[in-house]
Amino acid sequence: MIPKYRLAIFFAILAAVLYAISMPLSKILLRYVQPMMMAAFLYIGAGVGMSIFGIVRERMKLPDKEEKLKRKDLPFTVAMVVLDIAAPIFLMFGLKITAAANASLLNNFEIVATAVIAMLLFHEKVSRRLWTAIVLVTLACILLTVDDTSSLNFSYGSLLVLAACACWGLENNCTRCISHKDPMEIVIIKGFGSGCGALCIALSIGEAFPLWQYVPAVMLLGFVAYGLSIFFYTYAQRTIGAAMTSTFYAVAPFVGMLLSFIILSEKLTWIFGVALVIMMAGAYFAVVDGRGK
Repeated sequence: MIPKYRLAIFFAILAAVLYAISMPLSKILLRYVQPMMMAAFLYIGAGVGMSIFGIVRERMKLPDKEEKLKRKDLPFTVAMVVLDIAAPIFLMFGLKITAAANASLLNNFEIVATAVIAMLLFHEKVSRRLWTAIVLVTLACILLTVDDTSSLNFSYGSLLVLAACACWGLENNCTRCISHKDPMEIVIIKGFGSGCGALCIALSIGEAFPLWQYVPAVMLLGFVAYGLSIFFYTYAQRTIGAAMTSTFYAVAPFVGMLLSFIILSEKLTWIFGVALVIMMAGAYFAVVDGRGK
């Protein structure tokens, strides 16, 4: 495997780890900040942080050979922003009413959504191993959405997390189409576009503005878990494509799950244990498939 591909895989895994910390920390912050406001300031934090990054790059006169976005990229850029408004809102509402560890593990459904959309709309190849991963991850997600096995009641929180993953799966493919452009510009547009959009929705439905002392914490989390994560994710997509990048991103749910148990002391149920084993098998097939390409 050539160094360029190894670097892309490293960026994909780094993006996953940075995003993973958002689950338990967002769960804590949701005690003080309402869901839509939370989604808004996470993305605004990403936009502000990457803008500062850009100013530093300019001041230090670092070489910048990245191609800027053009008018022809507008459809994918708009779709990316709209989907990034919807996804974190679904996630924050879902996280509000389900365990952070459960939500972290469900995030593996993003692999399924990204790979299937990449195949159907953008004609990326999906191998047998990746199909095996998709089936296993989907099965585990179904188990995690069941709130009561005796009556087959489904958890609304889990379904909202799955809706977020579906949005991000489509968004990943839109970003893939412009991933050869400047990743910093992409993250800044995502941050301010999606953040301001979510903020307008939050204000229009009457969500209370958070107390000022919580805003910097949410924005800092947004910069690290969304801004830097998206930045490295975009670099990875440029080389290895949307479907393969999402397979290596499968590290994120397991890191998020582990942090949730450590930070929030969440309890492990037998359904969660079974789903975890199936999910790990799915992630294994996905990662092996990615390495084999």
